[in-house]
Amino acid sequence: MISILGTYECKADAKGRVMLPSGLKKQVLPVLDDGFVIKRSVFNKCLEIHPMSEWKKIVDQVNQLNRFVKKNNDFIRSYMSGLKIVNVDSSSRILIPKDLIQFAGLEKKIVLSSSVNIIEVWDKSEYEQSVLKSIAEFGDLAEEVMGDKSYLSTDELP
Repeated sequence: MISILGTYECKADAKGRVMLPSGLKKQVLPVLDDGFVIKRSVFNKCLEIHPMSEWKKIVDQVNQLNRFVKKNNDFIRSYMSGLKIVNVDSSSRILIPKDLIQFAGLEKKIVLSSSVNIIEVWDKSEYEQSVLKSIAEFGDLAEEVMGDKSYLSTDELP
C-alpha cells in the first residue's frame, strides 16, 4: 500500500497538463510506471488520482457487487463513469482530461492534496473554501469519527 503526504500548489497549463512537484513525484516513484486512474470525487468538487495498484483494490471491491441488483448496477455505472487512465510524461506532467477539468472547475491555480493513498486535485479557491469549512467543524468530526466516549462518566454524557 502506498502512503502519500503533503499539499502542493501547482499550475495547470492551457492544455490541462500539471507538473508533479518533486516532493510528490518522489513519493509515487515506485508506482510511476504503472500509471494512474483519474476520476471525479464522489463527495467533493475535485478529482482523485489513484495509483493503478490502489485502483485495482477498489475494482476488486466493486466486482463483488451483485449486478442483478439494480442499485448496484446504477452505482457501478455512476462510479466508473468519466474515469480515465493517465500516465506521467517525460516532463513529469499529467494531462487532465477536459471533461474532468470542467467537472472540478479547475482554473490555472490548482492544489494537489494527499488523501492517504490517493491524490486529490482541486481548484485552489475551491480547496481553500473546503478547508475553511471543514476546519470549523473538524473538532466535532474528529470526535465522531475517531473518538471513544466510553471514558466519560454518565454525568458528562450529553
